[in-house]
Amino acid sequence: MIHKKPLIPQRLRSIQGSFAYIEHRFLRDGFFGALSHHELLLYFLLVLVSDRQGLSFYSYDKICSLLALDLDDYLQARDGLIQKDLIAFDGTIFQVFSLPERPVWTPSSILRTPADMEREDPATIDHICRQAFGAKPSRANRRRGKP
Repeated sequence: MIHKKPLIPQRLRSIQGSFAYIEHRFLRDGFFGALSHHELLLYFLLVLVSDRQGLSFYSYDKICSLLALDLDDYLQARDGLIQKDLIAFDGTIFQVFSLPERPVWTPSSILRTPADMEREDPATIDHICRQAFGAKPSRANRRRGKP
């Protein structure tokens, strides 16, 4: 067994005022891995801003501003969390739920075209080369008149 002790005892965390928490089961039981990047950001923000019943009133424009999300990414993340049974939303109020028994996994979208690959996966070879070497746009983007 590993013996743990604080590295800097003078800086121990303590609960003062309101307190947000995420069950360790969120990581251990696979909920963390079942969420997209934007879903994770939105979920953690909603946990942080909600009251003891999991309720919060943050508007989409405030959420988008705090998380640097555009409206489409916000809507996709919100709907994904609803679909995965982690939150509810009535148009005004969010409720963060207690964790369900198991995470809901949704299949990731299949990348079909070069344009989809560039938009969906910034780690594609074409995208990396264009960024690194200032290469000409891919054939798919030249046809669309994009840089």
